[in-house]
Amino acid sequence: MPSLDLADTLVPWFRAHARDLPWRRPGYGAWGTLVSEFMLQQTPVARVIPHLEAWLERWPTPTALADDAPAEAVRQWANLGYPRRALWLHRAAVEIRDRHEGVVPRDVDALLALTGIGDYTARAVAVFAYGDRHPVVDTNTRRVIARAVDGRAQPGPPHRRDLEAMTALLPETPAEAAAMNAAAMELGQVVCTARAPRCDECPVRTSCAWLAAGRPETPDTRRRQARYEGSDRQARGAVLRRLREAGPDGAAQDAVIAEWPDRAQRDRAILSLLSDGLVETDGELLRLPR
Repeated sequence: MPSLDLADTLVPWFRAHARDLPWRRPGYGAWGTLVSEFMLQQTPVARVIPHLEAWLERWPTPTALADDAPAEAVRQWANLGYPRRALWLHRAAVEIRDRHEGVVPRDVDALLALTGIGDYTARAVAVFAYGDRHPVVDTNTRRVIARAVDGRAQPGPPHRRDLEAMTALLPETPAEAAAMNAAAMELGQVVCTARAPRCDECPVRTSCAWLAAGRPETPDTRRRQARYEGSDRQARGAVLRRLREAGPDGAAQDAVIAEWPDRAQRDRAILSLLSDGLVETDGELLRLPR
């Protein structure tokens, strides 16, 4: 398929069928876009939206967050999961305040220099908030390219070549390129899904290389997430939940989830949270970071 044929089909489809999501609305701003991208990492959209709205109401600018305590960011993160993201977002806000006069930078390299920001997030902010022309590649985009262009059921391991592949599909104008980036992600999220693609509803079904080849199987290289129930992640979450409830003074270390059935796992969870900077201790008390 010629590269622009895919954009010629996907961009109109996206503009007609895109979900109404807060970060897609005009004037949403670079800070809102950045926060949304942090929250959307490994977390479903439906769970993110209420947390995002509450976060931006409390901290409408990077400086507002930077001027507050890291503990408040971790507390506000609540049950979104992977709470290190809250700490990284706070650190990024401090860096934006101190290095960029409180304005989320536009330059991809400047964005990459902020804590917790990788290739995807940096380009997403530059493209969706500032309208610049860059390839934006997430898991959904990689799957769409693997199927529609390469004829594979699943993409291979992530690689820098993914950016080159997406660049080849982008229209020349920044606005159309941004729409194509969003369209590829949307298609992979709602139609060209990993386990049950709805090929009959796909706007590129007549020219999809994978469909034309008879939907051949290819190895699924995605890493499976470990079971949550009974895991160290669950223990970590229980510790943080207890400390959020305890308030700024924290709680006695021996009393934090003292009822946890596996004492070694409880201690391991606390040590890992201390190592990550998500909790602090004075030897007797545990608390969220000040």
